[in-house]
Amino acid sequence: MVKPDRFLADLETLRGFGAAGVGKGVIRPAFSEADIAARKWLAARMEEAGLVPHFDPAGNLFGLAEGRSLLLGSHSDSQPEGGWLDGALGVIAALEVARAARAAGGPAVSVVSFQDEESRFGVTTGSAIWSGTLPLDEADPLTDHSGVRFAEARGRMAALAGDFVDPGRFTGYIELHIEQGPVLDTAGERIGVVSDIVGIRDMRITFSGQQNHAGTTPMHLRRDAFQALGAFNAAIAERFRNVVTPASVWTIGHVTLHPNASSIVPGRATFSMQWRDGDTARLARMEEIVRATAQEIAQERGLGLSFGPLLGLEPVTMDARLRAALETGAEAVAPGKWRKLPSGALHDATNVARLMPVAMLFVPSIGGISHDFAEDTADDDLVAGLEVLARAADIVGRG
Repeated sequence: MVKPDRFLADLETLRGFGAAGVGKGVIRPAFSEADIAARKWLAARMEEAGLVPHFDPAGNLFGLAEGRSLLLGSHSDSQPEGGWLDGALGVIAALEVARAARAAGGPAVSVVSFQDEESRFGVTTGSAIWSGTLPLDEADPLTDHSGVRFAEARGRMAALAGDFVDPGRFTGYIELHIEQGPVLDTAGERIGVVSDIVGIRDMRITFSGQQNHAGTTPMHLRRDAFQALGAFNAAIAERFRNVVTPASVWTIGHVTLHPNASSIVPGRATFSMQWRDGDTARLARMEEIVRATAQEIAQERGLGLSFGPLLGLEPVTMDARLRAALETGAEAVAPGKWRKLPSGALHDATNVARLMPVAMLFVPSIGGISHDFAEDTADDDLVAGLEVLARAADIVGRG
């Protein structure tokens, strides 16, 4: 039997690594001191639970059971200003289920905490590398927004790293996560069994103009890179209009201006452009529109234009057998208080689906808030998610 008090205590201890801000906020980016310390603590807890801790070259941490096993987990890194449950919940719940299963002589369960799910360097970097979606030699040159290379960052854990774990030792993968949206909370429901995960595309775009004096350069003679960004932002919504659906989303989430001074016309604007949808063809059409719109604006304004690498993952449908086990567990733990729903957020399960059957379940996010210090979920709902995961793991293991 899982022990809810032990589970909640471990979850709270993990929050202490990088605890920040108001409420239960966490700052634990991939390969930061807090992240590495947290992973070392997790490795020790895995060993205490009878698992064999193993770091791979990408920084992923596995707690391995003997022989073939079901893999459970998520990630333990955070956004630059993140909440305490995003990813961490799935890792600690997996640890508790594995510990309880071993104590009871139940089916073998292994645990994983993937590295850089929050995309400091790429898109779900650690699981992308492990799954073969992103070769390690292609990941190493990737940089974060400060210019730090992935190779340099993972070098901080090189002394701990062994080989990559053979995915053939796992029978499937289940990931517990907070919803990160308002559906369950608004409906007063306790569990969401995920039907599918949307696909994502992400790249950096740079407009290069002419840096100049903000007081003496006439408006009609300016080659202002930021004004190009503003025009792109306005145009893209209009050009997407007849292509997207109400479920399609896109975001300009990070902007860097050079030289970023109040009295200088910006000579360069670099920004992130990300879009998500459940249809691969629509993602491709949106990419065409992004590139064409940026090129037209650059040409009209006499600016240079460059695109960074296009990163992304395809939409994924959850495995029917694993999903059925979660549905059985959900009805037992929260009868009439659960539903099937898609995931608009990206997860490591998308990459792992290349290797084995995968499934996911959600618990409510209070107010639908995530990627913020205010992120939270009621303890009773956290425990409900743990219990559904444990039931599903037992069903699958005995299947």
